[in-house]
Amino acid sequence: MIVPLIRLLTGAHARWIGCPPDPVQRIYFANHTSHLDFPVIWASLPPALRLLTRPVAARDYWNATRLRRYLAKDVFRAIMIDRNRAGHDNPLRPMEEALTAGDSLIIFPEGTRSLDEDGGPAQFKSGLYHLARRYPAVQLVPVHLEDLNRILPKGEYILIPLLAAVIFGAPISLALQEGKDAFLIRARQAVIALEKVNDDAR
Repeated sequence: MIVPLIRLLTGAHARWIGCPPDPVQRIYFANHTSHLDFPVIWASLPPALRLLTRPVAARDYWNATRLRRYLAKDVFRAIMIDRNRAGHDNPLRPMEEALTAGDSLIIFPEGTRSLDEDGGPAQFKSGLYHLARRYPAVQLVPVHLEDLNRILPKGEYILIPLLAAVIFGAPISLALQEGKDAFLIRARQAVIALEKVNDDAR
């Protein structure tokens, strides 16, 4: 029931322009605009892909209420991450365990939602690079989300009816001898390029 509800509330429309929705192991990496981001990507996947895919979510938000905890744990099977972690725990460990088990992931490499001065996603953090290096066989699929920040603005609880878009691009991979900074810039540009594709299609 949650899938049609998400689609109804957001009007999210999925476009697979760079790869087909095949049930293969992937890391879907997207721009971060709203708390609706990972539910909308998850709901946009065909059933066979949803069964394989686990979103990475902020523990402080999704543990805040009983309903959110239920959705995160029992519906989405989310991997909960501490954004304000203390100590020296490796934040990638639960993601690595999921990938080793054969799951796919939905991640937001910015770490937190924000826009830089050119209107695109903020600079990507290093986690995507380390996962790409350790799991070279896993496809890295860029995803661009459109209008979710307007449907559920930050600090608001009432949804504004608009039509969201979820654009899935062509997979990228970590090139031989490619450095971290170069890879993260290229990955970020892959997400930004999908925004132009969506604008051209309007």
